[in-house]
Amino acid sequence: MADLSNSKNKGAAIKVIGVGGGGGNAVNHMFKQGIRDVDFVICNTDSQALDVSPIQIKVQLGASLTEGRGAGNKPETGKQAAIENIDDVKAALDSGTKMVFVTAGMGGGTGTGGAPVIAEACKNRGYLTVGIVTIPFRNEGRRRIKQAVEGIEELEKHVDSLLVINNERIREMYGDFGISEAFSRADNILAIAAKGIAEIITVPGYINVDFADVETVMRKSGLAVMGTGIATGEKRAEEAVEKALNSPLLNNNDIRGAKNILLNITSGTTEVTMDEVGRITDYVQNKAGFDADIIWGNGKEESLGENISVTLIVTGISKNSIPHFENNEQAEKKEHLLDEPEKQNTDSSATQKTASRNNQKTIEFDISEEKRQEESEFELLYPRTSKERTSPEKKDVVMDYSDLSDEDVDEFENIPAYKRRQLRMNDPKYNNKPSKYSVSKDNKIKDRNSYLHDQVD
Repeated sequence: MADLSNSKNKGAAIKVIGVGGGGGNAVNHMFKQGIRDVDFVICNTDSQALDVSPIQIKVQLGASLTEGRGAGNKPETGKQAAIENIDDVKAALDSGTKMVFVTAGMGGGTGTGGAPVIAEACKNRGYLTVGIVTIPFRNEGRRRIKQAVEGIEELEKHVDSLLVINNERIREMYGDFGISEAFSRADNILAIAAKGIAEIITVPGYINVDFADVETVMRKSGLAVMGTGIATGEKRAEEAVEKALNSPLLNNNDIRGAKNILLNITSGTTEVTMDEVGRITDYVQNKAGFDADIIWGNGKEESLGENISVTLIVTGISKNSIPHFENNEQAEKKEHLLDEPEKQNTDSSATQKTASRNNQKTIEFDISEEKRQEESEFELLYPRTSKERTSPEKKDVVMDYSDLSDEDVDEFENIPAYKRRQLRMNDPKYNNKPSKYSVSKDNKIKDRNSYLHDQVD
């Protein structure tokens, strides 16, 4: 099924494509919120999800492969389904398209496997292609997380810019919400990301940021982060930009070393002042470093009232500033030469040594076990939250002695534990008399100490 009824007309220059269940839910949420001058497309293997969506342009993926039943949490099935109907996806993108957002919830089948295929097709047509994806919540399981990591790595190869949103940050902020509300928050973050970038282009301002500016920042930029913040009051400029840098969209607010920053400042009934603009740009410049190029624009939106909104898109950053979805460094490998047992022969010793060298085998050992590596990746993606670290239920505490100084080590060795803990105990009395018991060579206890009672001669 490919419902392309609206794609024949002159469409918007910006398209938002939701791939799979997570991407489709996010696009449905964006559609209800409303983003100006943007067309929406959903692509899914699940025909039921397509039927209930309010989006008008729909593409059924893998109609013959999955028969409308979904990809079964298998990324390879999602990939093949997208390949099967990639021409229908291309038909949904009319000649006026300049920019495409490919959004998906990574970790399942259709989004994980299909999003890279669709992104590659968009990029090959010359569209500015931006991926906006989510990493699963930690409680969705290690298998789903592992699939998400692999899918994001593949998607990164086929987009100009990639924003990765870690759902676990949302859980940390809204952990007391119900499940449906938590997933709705995740969809809302995706919507904010797409809306923030799209409306920088589509909504005019006094100092306008157009498509060329966005393209300068995002074309072939690789990994990116985005933040948005709203504030009011006397210090609204400082508070809004600080909120933007602490947004759930960012896994880490360290943007030092960034190459390009796109900054959009929007005000409502109370217009932003030049001093406020100066304080915002100075704040961002100081955080990013003076090698970063900042392109900023100004807009007006009456619905903000006395609030000010700051949205920033940062590209050319270190991987440490985004969710650690990249694989850990390749496990160190060492090669050892093991000699085979030498065969007995009557040749000279020199001949034996030569033969021994020729019979040497190279055996490769992987020092890092796969299970340990997966656990390490999991901890990088999902470090324990402050709530987990301070939870009263976590009574078992394991001390880390790696940072102890030499003086601390001496204290541990020389001072008994009860004294370090200041426990009151009677002074122990020690007996220096040698024991008459000893242990024999066959590990039996003897009641006579041979060193004291037996004669040496």
